Amino acid sequence: MARPAAAQRFLSEIGEAGAQRLLTDWELWARPDQLPPATAATGAPWSTWLVLGGRGAGKTRAGAEWVRGLALGRAPFAERPVGRIALVAETMADVREVMVEGVSGLLAIHPDGERPAWEPTRRRLVWPNGAVAQGFSAEDPESLRGPQFEAAWLDELAKWRRGQATFDMLQFGLRLGDQPRQMITTTPRPSALLRRLLGDPATVVSRARTAQNAFHLAPSFLAAVLQRYGGTRLGRQELEGEIIEDRPDALWSRPALEAAREATAPPLVRVVVAVDPPASSRAGADACGIVGAGIDALGGLHVLADESAAGLRPAQWAARAIDLFRRLEADAVVAEVNQGGEMVRAVLGEVDAGVPVIAVRATRGKYLRAEPVAALYEQGRVHHAGAFAALEDELCDFGPGGLSSGRSPDRLDALVWALTELALGPKAPVPRVRGF
Repeated sequence: MARPAAAQRFLSEIGEAGAQRLLTDWELWARPDQLPPATAATGAPWSTWLVLGGRGAGKTRAGAEWVRGLALGRAPFAERPVGRIALVAETMADVREVMVEGVSGLLAIHPDGERPAWEPTRRRLVWPNGAVAQGFSAEDPESLRGPQFEAAWLDELAKWRRGQATFDMLQFGLRLGDQPRQMITTTPRPSALLRRLLGDPATVVSRARTAQNAFHLAPSFLAAVLQRYGGTRLGRQELEGEIIEDRPDALWSRPALEAAREATAPPLVRVVVAVDPPASSRAGADACGIVGAGIDALGGLHVLADESAAGLRPAQWAARAIDLFRRLEADAVVAEVNQGGEMVRAVLGEVDAGVPVIAVRATRGKYLRAEPVAALYEQGRVHHAGAFAALEDELCDFGPGGLSSGRSPDRLDALVWALTELALGPKAPVPRVRGF
């Protein structure tokens, strides 16, 4: 399509360099919620900028542009270049694939003359002016012990498994410059850490809905998710960026799960991996629930892992379950056979015929099966060795009518099968003690 004459003249006047500058001028293209506020509500400088947004709302682009502005010393982000920056995500793969190399990541948003060099072996970006951004994983909080920074970008904080420990270690390292500060970009979940940040007077908050970024999203995606999740509790969290509190009729609550948190599990005498297979592997089908748990010598129960995933073919979810079985050095795989019967056992056997499989069949509804397990939590017998955000979301949204979204609680089902086998099922001989 031909450009309007005025636009053509303008582009001719500013030239290629000017056009490139125009395209990379974030202040021109950003929404107000994607630019940092000047001060906190108290009028003092802020120390934390918390960007709460729905999926695809432009949070990553805002975070990358903030870091770019800091590293280059551009107003309104910084008065001078900020030389030491931390990039923290749930895993190092997330740092690399989302924050650095992603379509809205740091490499993509810089024009050629400003683009930093990514040094994967050192896990850092180096700008031509000498500024450095170093990547860290929330799986390893101790890696933040020692380094020091002027600023930090924390991505998807609400789903970090070791969120509090990682956040705490980072705060000790934010000690350079006149005003150390951090930006947090996340889809919200009602965690204790997020609540504390929202209550901190030094925190400023920006909010963004998925629909606000519609220009950059596939129309079919936006129409599909709005039709399926619009108005639901899950949609309000994942699309509207709201912090959704517990259902009053849910079997679990956030405070109870926070009280059940532990950094690592003690030595365990029995470990199982539970699998709740999906009825189909087609797009949009239920997920395959895969949860690992163990029991200690005193009868304490410990949730160790949630490897649930959607869209997996039978061979894929079987391989995923067996991989977790091996990593945890588990004693058995507990598999629900309502969907597929002997096929479930056969698929697992094709991956590793030597893995003991305990077949279980649901004869009661999900809520009735879950009630005795929820009672174990109330008795203080269950602990979560880390944070399992997606699993805990299901637990706190599960009431007599199921999940508010109407979807199957696949992660919850796998958890229920695992803890039922360990604490409520037939007693098995106690094997050797092992540590994690």
